[in-house]
Amino acid sequence: MSCGGDHETDCSQVLSEVWLFLDNECDKGKRELLARHLDECSPCLEEYGIDEHLKALLSRKCGGDQAPDDFRARLRARIRETVIEHGGNVGITRTVVVEAEVEPGDGS
Repeated sequence: MSCGGDHETDCSQVLSEVWLFLDNECDKGKRELLARHLDECSPCLEEYGIDEHLKALLSRKCGGDQAPDDFRARLRARIRETVIEHGGNVGITRTVVVEAEVEPGDGS
């Protein structure tokens, strides 16, 4: 996505990192860069607002849910195996899959 404006950071890069911004998982420099872009770019700010609303909805609906201990242990073991198989040369990508049902009259 691009709004057609001239920005220091491309809109598609900002939107791909907006969840890191929302979760406060990026360093100070990246956070400032993303915040500056959002201040300048209405389409990205609108998308940020949608994502922020979605994050709040997910937190309300799923905030206390945690994966079972055995599942987390299996996941950690599999991650370790994958890292070892690839000699520590493993790239990280972030994939988010969201399925939510909103009940009628829920107000969300």
